[in-house]
Amino acid sequence: MSNASSQNTATRIESDSLGSLEVPVDAYWGVHTLRAMQNFPITRRAISVYPDLVRALAHIKQAAARANAELGVLESRKANAIDKACQEILDGALHAEFCVGVIQGGAGTSTNMNANEVIANRALEILGHNKGEYSFLHPIDDVNRSQSTNDVYPTAIKLAMVFGVHRLLVEHQLLSESFGAKGREFVNILKIGRTQMQDAVPMTLGQEFTGFSHTLEEDHARLTEVLPFMSEINMGATAIGTGITADPRYAEAVRRHLTEATGIEMKTAFDLIEATSDVGIFMTLSSVLKRSAVKLSKICNDLRLLSSGPQAGIGEINLPPKQAGSSIMPGKVNPVIPEVVNQVAFSVIGADATVTAAAEGGQLQLTAFEPVIAHSILQSVAWMTNACRTLRENCIDGITANEERLAAQVESSVGVVTALTPYIGYAAAATLAHTALTTNASIAQLVVSAGLMKEEDVARVLTPERLSGVSPMTAAISLPWLEDEAK
Repeated sequence: MSNASSQNTATRIESDSLGSLEVPVDAYWGVHTLRAMQNFPITRRAISVYPDLVRALAHIKQAAARANAELGVLESRKANAIDKACQEILDGALHAEFCVGVIQGGAGTSTNMNANEVIANRALEILGHNKGEYSFLHPIDDVNRSQSTNDVYPTAIKLAMVFGVHRLLVEHQLLSESFGAKGREFVNILKIGRTQMQDAVPMTLGQEFTGFSHTLEEDHARLTEVLPFMSEINMGATAIGTGITADPRYAEAVRRHLTEATGIEMKTAFDLIEATSDVGIFMTLSSVLKRSAVKLSKICNDLRLLSSGPQAGIGEINLPPKQAGSSIMPGKVNPVIPEVVNQVAFSVIGADATVTAAAEGGQLQLTAFEPVIAHSILQSVAWMTNACRTLRENCIDGITANEERLAAQVESSVGVVTALTPYIGYAAAATLAHTALTTNASIAQLVVSAGLMKEEDVARVLTPERLSGVSPMTAAISLPWLEDEAK
């Protein structure tokens, strides 16, 4: 058994309601798949680019066969052959035979028929027949029994998304932990914070990287919260939610078998008509992915800024050099890893807009545009997973601090005057800040020279621990205006 159709020019004849076509004799797909390939040469990307979707389809067809056999509406001999064919797909076989385009008309019918045909033809082989001999086992009558594209496809893409999000959560957590490790490594390195790209008050580099870790943890929690809603399915709804052609017991039976096979607790929607027409959960997942992507992109912006230079920029951190950065400027090294993550984020943002438009474009009992929803979200999940991994492995784990530059910036910064304002007042602090900027004198020296504070008191207030807020004030602050009133 091969995983893909060969280049054999021999054909077999298959027919549908529109007529007959020649199908490659060794293809596991059939006439419906062929028409889809002819009709939708759009993306040149087959649904096999999303292995999670292929596996999800196999899980559903396997669960359906088991449920139908249990209910006595499908011969056990046929059900067993379908079951075995599905298991082979779950084990990695025949994925290349899932060849219809990811973007297709028909609300996913082509994808469903592609799965039906591949599974049917492999099941026929298991039963000792040739591909295309559908009188012995039929793609629709047997593999698709008790089903419609309108319950199979949304269930399949939900399941595929759950598989993908689970992997994303793993990489997302590892990335957060990597930032947290850098936060601990840089815990004692003082730096100048910035607001609106202007110098602000001191902090530690460790605080900055710990903040990156915590913001990722927030998105990890939001993604986790979405998952239970992705497990609500409409199997048994068939065409529009009425359950026509399916045994009344089928919905519960297929739900149970699907849960047992995947290890994911599936729940049948309370209102199958509503569930068949509604795609709100896809918008929810897409928006959470966008949120995560936007925040990750912001972090990458910060990394690019903090590493800018190395001579004429901020230059506080050093990103690991990964490749030559210029075809004309010798020695130039660019922040290529944060840049690629930025671009992934831009794509996710655009994908969310696509999902929103597709959801809004639904009419009456069905949203016909689920293929582009599936493609947009599955791509976003896969790209985000890979982006998190490459950012961690090729960038974050190798970041070092430019400690000498950081120390020099803190020493010369007027931002430290903010720490003295409770003692000398805002007006005096502002005057001294202006003087420091125009004369390059240190704030500490100016405060002492003006007689506003003693040298030892200035030194106590301006310790790194207190400047960064790591150590709180241990004594009451004497406010100048209150001292004046007391006199």
